[in-house]
Amino acid sequence: MTPPVAFPTPKRENGDMSEATITSFTSMDTSTAEQWAVIGAETAKNQSRVAERVLWMLGSLGEIIDGFSTDQLTHCLQTATRAERAGADTQMVVASLCHDIGKAISVPNHPAIAAEILKPYVRSEVYNVIRTHQDFQGRHYYHHFGGDQNAREQYRGEEWFSLGEQFADEWDQTAFDPEYDTLPLEHFAPMVREVFGGTASAVPRPKS
Repeated sequence: MTPPVAFPTPKRENGDMSEATITSFTSMDTSTAEQWAVIGAETAKNQSRVAERVLWMLGSLGEIIDGFSTDQLTHCLQTATRAERAGADTQMVVASLCHDIGKAISVPNHPAIAAEILKPYVRSEVYNVIRTHQDFQGRHYYHHFGGDQNAREQYRGEEWFSLGEQFADEWDQTAFDPEYDTLPLEHFAPMVREVFGGTASAVPRPKS
């Protein structure tokens, strides 16, 4: 099992909020544009918490093995290491690192959890690769459960299909080797902070 990673537990921000930053509504129906401007500014100011919470969640994967030959943190680190060494860009390396982060909460729907965490911060092809990665991985193990090894074929024709294949076949499914020279989480932390410190909207806005 990977030793605990020295990233601190996230703490609450704004412990000493001034009167100027406190919003007064008790239901959204009574809110004003000015109050939402305060909320948006405060959320944007604290955007750095996203990366730190992601790093914290990744660190927690070191406690999860579930019968594999490596814990889930090592698996994610090894997947990201392989992606980086293959020349993947920063978004794809961080997505590779985070692809199983949902297992910190729930294994059955972990691809969807990871993909939605990443969605505001990465381009659409990266999001879709992570969203569908289990079906691409199915080529290598679904038959053991009577499943369809060709589940990935439903996505053939998508512009991100080849990237999905590369992710699953070259990086993800091979990343269970305890002897591989896997890079540590500290190596990837600056990339995580770069990606999650990006331009996501501070307050969700209606879709046009």
